[in-house]
Amino acid sequence: MAAYGVANFLQSVAAARVTVHSKLDPGLLLKLAGHRVYLAGLLCQLLAFAFAFFARRDLPLFLVQTAVAAGLGVTVLLGVAFLKWRHPVSEVVLLGTLVFGLAALIISAEVSQSRPLNGVEVCALALSVPIVGLLGRAAVPLHGAPGSVALGALSGLSFGAVAIASRPLAGAHSIGAFVTDPLLYILLAHTVVGQLLLGLAMQRGSTTAAVASMDAAAAIPPALVGLLLLGDRIAPGREWLAAIGFVAALGSVLLLTRYAEPQHHVRERYEEKSRKRCAKSKTTATARASAR
Repeated sequence: MAAYGVANFLQSVAAARVTVHSKLDPGLLLKLAGHRVYLAGLLCQLLAFAFAFFARRDLPLFLVQTAVAAGLGVTVLLGVAFLKWRHPVSEVVLLGTLVFGLAALIISAEVSQSRPLNGVEVCALALSVPIVGLLGRAAVPLHGAPGSVALGALSGLSFGAVAIASRPLAGAHSIGAFVTDPLLYILLAHTVVGQLLLGLAMQRGSTTAAVASMDAAAAIPPALVGLLLLGDRIAPGREWLAAIGFVAALGSVLLLTRYAEPQHHVRERYEEKSRKRCAKSKTTATARASAR
């Protein structure tokens, strides 16, 4: 949880330092990779993914994905502490509602073993890669909080697909079975698409909205797929709690589209420093020319 929170925070800082992209351009990832802050965040994300991957082998997606989503709290705390992010009361309430909804989902879950996906289900998971990509392309023109939420939610769908593929894949009995399983390559494709969409979402202004929508989209659909296809079960007598959690989490994300406020000051601060460096360079060049 903490590693995911730190990763999201560092990646949002790097995204604010890169020119805003108006197209679904993979070149954004290359530009982001040129920043040490982003690479540090990516390292944290890989570490967190490794822990979550092995956890999905024995635990239901309810539990693991909710723990991953809880990293949003760490991201917000780091933003407030280091970048002076401002959060209106409405956004704080919605974040609290999101946490409550996800907590309700985890409480209503019952630990169970996963079953493998059949051929049709694997093909459907593979087909979701271009579908999410096309939806992301359509959402790229959106800016502000709506853009953050839309692109963040789509990135969450990709990361949710990663979670779904991870659970049966983590149970592979040998290295050979692991590397020849098509789920591995579906997982890698969704990871790249999700990472690109998350970077675009963070550039739209509201890191909180981007991460919140990503977390909800990465938690709720996998939880449902786990129940329907992977053998996850709701604890007897807690079906009502699962329903409340679903509505609370999804509703809070939808409302974030309206109430989330952009956090542009990170970009403005970086651009101000860039202008000062340019002005200083011009002054130095002028002085040298005069000396000649």
